[in-house]
Amino acid sequence: MSLTMDRRLAVSAALIAVVSGLAPAATAYAAPSAPTTRGGPAAPDLEGVTLALRNTTAAGAPGAMVRLTGPAGAATRTVGVQDRATGAAMDPNSRFRIGSVTKTFSGVVLLQLADEGRIGLDRPVNHYLPGLLPDDRITVRHLLTHRSGLADYTNAMFDRTVPGFEAVRNKVFGYHELVNLSLREPRTSEPGAAYAYSNTNFVVVGMLIEKATGHPVAEEYERRIIKPLKLKNTSYVHPRTEIKGPHAHGYLYPDEAGAPPVDSTEQTVSWAQSAGAMISNAADLNTFVSALLGGRLLPARTLDAMLAMTPTDATHTRFYGLGLRRYDLSCGTSVYGHTGTVQGFYTYAFATRDGGRTLAAMANTSNRGQANTALGGTLEAAFCGKQPATAKGTPRRGFAALPADEDLPERGQARAR
Repeated sequence: MSLTMDRRLAVSAALIAVVSGLAPAATAYAAPSAPTTRGGPAAPDLEGVTLALRNTTAAGAPGAMVRLTGPAGAATRTVGVQDRATGAAMDPNSRFRIGSVTKTFSGVVLLQLADEGRIGLDRPVNHYLPGLLPDDRITVRHLLTHRSGLADYTNAMFDRTVPGFEAVRNKVFGYHELVNLSLREPRTSEPGAAYAYSNTNFVVVGMLIEKATGHPVAEEYERRIIKPLKLKNTSYVHPRTEIKGPHAHGYLYPDEAGAPPVDSTEQTVSWAQSAGAMISNAADLNTFVSALLGGRLLPARTLDAMLAMTPTDATHTRFYGLGLRRYDLSCGTSVYGHTGTVQGFYTYAFATRDGGRTLAAMANTSNRGQANTALGGTLEAAFCGKQPATAKGTPRRGFAALPADEDLPERGQARAR
């Protein structure tokens, strides 16, 4: 375990702008107010955070880490190893693949373009990309909220976990190829009718960014987010396969019980691109979610549009906005951010509504739903504080409430039930 102290980020004044097309569409996107805890979230339970990490490694992850920030500074906790071959301990400064946390980066860039009047959230996607989709009713907002009805092509692509991964590990896809894979499958619903998580949506978001700017998404991430926030460990290197500098190795479990994990660190992630191909580290993720929720990346009205949430589960404790999740924790505190799953890595990056307290957590495995759920338990410990004592090793209240991540299908014995 390690403990560090950082200076808090200074939150700049929110930009003021009047934007066309940013207000959520009538009642379809209205959501109940997020619950709040009087006086703000409780002091973090660092022992509980460590227990959650130990539960994560007990469920199959070689290692896991957490970095928290708040009024007292920053704290890190680690367990296990980041490289099974060398036995190197998990390092809280290491880089890793953040999977679908990339979707929030893509969402921010697209909302900035909407703020600039270059994209209208309620315009049809085909207005900007003529003929791409088979239904002119699918809007830009439908993509950002996972309500387009476009099937997730990764369900078929990774129906068999390791063979599916090895088939695409070094492959370079074009955007159109990925969209066409989706269009071969039946749509999940009529546009706007229901939430259904799909990587296809944010592949199309990447296409919109490139069409509106004339630049690759990598350049827009760099110019609009990475450089302004000085994210020194964050990059979009697609289609290069390596993670430069100190980094954690990722391990993918096969579907077959007892089969050894596969080192999945190096891959193009071309199957995901603007839906999941970014690399970062815990400190940069803390900075990103704090800056976003603190109003440094979007004007207040645009951020409010991003935060217009709809439920994604029957308990109404999980919500999705415009490329952003909300989890309502057991203590009544709501946190905002995104989860990420890419072969070999689970990631959580969340903050309080004001961005004043943040959490970035990573486990270097995937296709281990129980490990993902255990890692999610760091949210309860970090934002809800001390809970009633339980027997040693018993999950805290709220651990099991976090569902398996939607970002990639999990097959066979490894799937969380």
